[in-house]
Amino acid sequence: MVLVQGTIPVEAERFQVDFQRGCSLQPRADIGVHFNPRFHARPHVVCNALSDSRWMEETRFPNLPLKGGDSFQLLFLFEQDHVQVSINGQHCLQYPFGLPLVQMNTLGVSGDVVVKSIAFLANNPFDASRTGYPMAPVSTSLRLFTSSTSLAVPLSRQLPRSLQPGDTLTVRGLVHEDPKEFHISLKKDPSHTTLSFRVCFTDKTVGWSSSSLQSPELGKMLGTGFPFYPQRYFELLLRVCTEDHLKLALNGTPLGKQHLPPLATSPVTELAIDGDLTLYDVLLC
Repeated sequence: MVLVQGTIPVEAERFQVDFQRGCSLQPRADIGVHFNPRFHARPHVVCNALSDSRWMEETRFPNLPLKGGDSFQLLFLFEQDHVQVSINGQHCLQYPFGLPLVQMNTLGVSGDVVVKSIAFLANNPFDASRTGYPMAPVSTSLRLFTSSTSLAVPLSRQLPRSLQPGDTLTVRGLVHEDPKEFHISLKKDPSHTTLSFRVCFTDKTVGWSSSSLQSPELGKMLGTGFPFYPQRYFELLLRVCTEDHLKLALNGTPLGKQHLPPLATSPVTELAIDGDLTLYDVLLC
């Protein structure tokens, strides 16, 4: 899966996202998927493929849910012979590849667009059978904060309900240019931190802490190397597996599990996020 986030200038006419074979300009590289939003009187998307410098027959998809001045989140989900595209979490289109998937090794973005971040994501690491978009459908997902103001950091909010086994908390954001650290904390109440996830850029460590649980795993650093970088997008998933365990994944890659105090006696009812990051989305599903 490929995630592209950005904004569209107010006077934009069009932009394109191309999944292609190499980056040759002369002759032009073959393009397996050409995704081309156009902002005319009737905004629409044109999809096409390029082979031997010749465009194939284009396909038009009407009712593009974007316009000049909008921010967007495009997600490209690649299946065996086609790609599905969502815009801001809503399914937009499905288009067959013009090249074998294994040959599309280059991503190109051009036109009237300001790109904020690009991320390459695996499928949900907790469910091998899941092939849908990582942004869960509206019927099973709850977007906790709906505006940039409510996503301002530091953030401290009460959850609409306490966390339960089977819940997944998804945090999407962008690390600042010169970061020192950031924290994502699950709390029983403002004064009791059930579990805190700490990322420190000074010594390049990632670890856990808790004010309500003694465990040999607490304070232990993740053994996968330091996975965060300045000015990089991230998607962090915290999956509550049982009453006393959760799993963590970053950009689709599992990072291990951690003990929780029993949720029956220490319910997680609040979320706090602070530090050197910009939040884009927080979901509970």
